[in-house]
Amino acid sequence: MSGIAARPALHRMIHAQADAVERMAETDLTAPAEKLAGARRVFLVGTGTSRHAAELGVMMLADAGVDARWASAAQFARWGAQMGPDDAVVVITHTAETAFALRCREQALAAGARLVSLTGIGSGWPDAIETVEREQSETYTVSYTAALAVLAGLAHRLGAAQYGPRELGRTAAAVRAAFEDAAVHRIALPARVLAVIGAGPWAVTAREGALKIREASRTLAEGFEAEHYLHGSAVPFGAADGLLLLEPAADPDGLVAALGAAAQREGIAVSTLEAPENGLPPVLAQLPMTVRLQLLAARFADVRRQNPDVAIVGAWAEQELWTLGAPTG
Repeated sequence: MSGIAARPALHRMIHAQADAVERMAETDLTAPAEKLAGARRVFLVGTGTSRHAAELGVMMLADAGVDARWASAAQFARWGAQMGPDDAVVVITHTAETAFALRCREQALAAGARLVSLTGIGSGWPDAIETVEREQSETYTVSYTAALAVLAGLAHRLGAAQYGPRELGRTAAAVRAAFEDAAVHRIALPARVLAVIGAGPWAVTAREGALKIREASRTLAEGFEAEHYLHGSAVPFGAADGLLLLEPAADPDGLVAALGAAAQREGIAVSTLEAPENGLPPVLAQLPMTVRLQLLAARFADVRRQNPDVAIVGAWAEQELWTLGAPTG
């Protein structure tokens, strides 16, 4: 067995992402963009990886002058703001089955809000922008980057020039370059915990990358915004742990790099992931950086001899847990 095809499905999904970004750049988003245009507020909601897409989506829509806000689907479903016809809701769920995302969609419809959904192919929802076929690995990758490409396209149509088809084409090229980044192979598997640290949009990518590492390799990893790590989260970290700094040069305050220096003084192994200068807007730069972290997760899974395609097992896989919060109608 050799090559990508002989590996777990995760490897194939990772390497499908550049093509997916290019396809999404060509998607006609006129109708959903019209729904969002002129909305008083635009709420982006999702769970897990989809929540990270919502966070970055808000940054892109804000660049278009949109009052955009993100929330986890569970928080929005039970504790979110009152909606009305002047509001818009973007529900992000690759499977169209996530319990609280389903509830958010039902509530948006009941409130008469303008509804747009981002799903995988085959959801059957009339309000859905369908992105890619269902993931073949439980460590989701291509559905995330495809959703981000769609959100970029929506932001572009609402007035953010930096997220147009040309920029998405350059993003796809940067994703392809990430496949060959040898830096991923120089990051050591820690004995205990890996902290992934970034600033601004790189902080969102830190959390998404840590989630992929946990899912794929069953390695304890945590993603942090740099200031959050400093304010107490660093306390239990020691020589058995590692720090992975994401694009420290992109942090205008220098805190990411300073945390790395402090960690080295504490005897903690420190690694850095930096992308070649490609001139991408900061949010679009998260796509190739995310791919690097996905590749790291896959490598850790290989080292630890874990199956990255089956993440949820045992009591965590019981159906009752996954249906709590779903609409009852």
